[in-house]
Amino acid sequence: MRMAQAVAEGAGAELIAIDADGNLPEGGWDTLNAADAIIMGSPTYMGSVSWQFKKFADASSKPWFTQAWKDKLFAGFTNSAAINGDKSSTLTYLFTLAMQHGGIWISQGVLPSNSKGSQRNDANYLGSYSGAIAQSPSDAGANEMLPGDLENARNFGQRVAEVAGRFRRQAISA
Repeated sequence: MRMAQAVAEGAGAELIAIDADGNLPEGGWDTLNAADAIIMGSPTYMGSVSWQFKKFADASSKPWFTQAWKDKLFAGFTNSAAINGDKSSTLTYLFTLAMQHGGIWISQGVLPSNSKGSQRNDANYLGSYSGAIAQSPSDAGANEMLPGDLENARNFGQRVAEVAGRFRRQAISA
């Protein structure tokens, strides 16, 4: 949840949290339908999204059927306990869901921190291009997320907002 909050903060967007039973809050579907961009996130669990997110994804077949999200901007993020943790599988799941909705995917758009001088706490140290990723030890609390991972999440949210702004400006000036 902490990563989701950082992404939402960076994007200046409303966070719509999927609850422990896999449901959206009241008005959540209306908010998603009205949004210019949808940034999806899920912890990586057993190499994919959580069952709560999967329930949300299955329920999104209603807007899929009417193509309500066609041409929306989409992006994704994930966190797992392991450094690798098969996070790419989760991002691929989110990407595929976005493509099924006819969406346009926004990448992370930054280079990884992968020089000899890079430290684990640097933004995008884990080196993802397709979406924001983070790593939190399985026995760590939310308040123990590394500042670099949270900075990466905020920067990612900001990138999505900036790209969405460019799309809005293009539509207005066309």
